[in-house]
Amino acid sequence: MLLFVKIVSLLFFLQSCKSNSALLKKETTLVDTHASRHARFLFNKIKMIPKQGYAFGHQDATAYGIGWKNNGKQYQSDVYDVTGDYPAVYGFEIGHIELGHAFNLDTVNFKMMKKLIRKAHKKGGIITISWHPNNPVSGKSAWDTIPAVEDILSGGVLHAKYKDWLLKVANFLNHLRTSWGQKIPVVFRPYHEMNGSWFWWGKDSCSPQQYRQLWIETVKQLKTYKVNNVLFAYSPNKLKDKADYLKYYPGDEYVDILGIDIYQHTTTEDFIKAITEDIAVVKNIALEKNKPFVLSEAGLNKVAVTNWWVDVLDKHIANTGISWALFWRNAWPSHYFVPYPGHKNASDFKAFKNLSHVLFLEDIKKVK
Repeated sequence: MLLFVKIVSLLFFLQSCKSNSALLKKETTLVDTHASRHARFLFNKIKMIPKQGYAFGHQDATAYGIGWKNNGKQYQSDVYDVTGDYPAVYGFEIGHIELGHAFNLDTVNFKMMKKLIRKAHKKGGIITISWHPNNPVSGKSAWDTIPAVEDILSGGVLHAKYKDWLLKVANFLNHLRTSWGQKIPVVFRPYHEMNGSWFWWGKDSCSPQQYRQLWIETVKQLKTYKVNNVLFAYSPNKLKDKADYLKYYPGDEYVDILGIDIYQHTTTEDFIKAITEDIAVVKNIALEKNKPFVLSEAGLNKVAVTNWWVDVLDKHIANTGISWALFWRNAWPSHYFVPYPGHKNASDFKAFKNLSHVLFLEDIKKVK
């Protein structure tokens, strides 16, 4: 009996290795030509997801929710409490890491965040990290639009300060490790929504040329700091057309994944129009460039529209080729994007989860 168990285990291991090797052979050139084996594996898994559907993601899914906050002693999620499964994609935010703070801008402890990332990765989830750094000129939040990009670029008066910020980012990324000491691969999505006007790196605060230079210098500096476990994602806000999407694009050699952020701020009809047209634009660009693409941020605050998940969202993003759709955080009772227990649209969310092409954590584990 013991011999039989050993033989079965060996066959399972060999089959797993075979699947992993197949994924590693399917890649295109990454931004980091020296990316870790695990980062390359993640990239190819992301490319394979659309063959089975698209993955569901949630920002800060295990850090806090409506009526609770992780104190380091529990592992909870509003998503799990409603559906019985966890997200396939976990979003985390590292704003304030550049300041050397112990907590991020949403009051999540960075040490606990590392533990949550480690656990999500161990369970088979995909990790994506956003960064809302403070304005380096004013010292105020990322939403302070005083121009700052020119000052932090090479030759700028704050370039040394910015390099120090990136060193802190690199230290965080380099210390995301499994219990075996292997670096955890993540998707890094800095300077998003640059075609909007609400961030210091946005369209009213820097030129497209300055933005592209900022992105390129950021990528190169992180490589200098030995970061090799990162895939880089570029994600504008809602679009006008292809030219709008590519206006700030730093070049194929500096982007691994294409994204688009689309929220419903007004009517359902406007949202459907935006999501249908914009995903089509990004899809065509992704096909031209042979890159995976995602709905990198999305949602309807308080999910107040009946059957929004099945009839509004899924009906218009299913079979589009996106690898995932990530919904924003459940921060407090007036600001949340995923149903919690007792929410009026919880049953619609469960129905959404049960669609065969919508992949939660248990589903994403099967993507080979």
